[in-house]
Amino acid sequence: MIVTMPENVPGNQIPQVIGTVKGNPVRPRFFGRDIIAGLRNLVGGEVPEYTKLMAEAREQALDRMIASAQAEGADAVVNMRVTTSMIMGGSAELLAYGTAVRLTRSDTL
Repeated sequence: MIVTMPENVPGNQIPQVIGTVKGNPVRPRFFGRDIIAGLRNLVGGEVPEYTKLMAEAREQALDRMIASAQAEGADAVVNMRVTTSMIMGGSAELLAYGTAVRLTRSDTL
């Protein structure tokens, strides 16, 4: 599955747009991580516990978006974006979304 932020895939035409696809986990903070993160916050700098949590959520959002595109018969997702929002205190949603398309090689047209 090709996933790209631009609206096209070099060397390919987009003869069919399938539609919007998305993937979105909601991840809560973990109490154990909060204690360690709170201690790190006193010292300053990066909080690797939260960095790891957000990286895992981002990968899960991308995996879900790709699975949605595959279920629709897409070859690629173009114009892909990732956004995040706070759902409630201690929980965040990561949303990966884009346009599922079918591709044709430019040299075969």
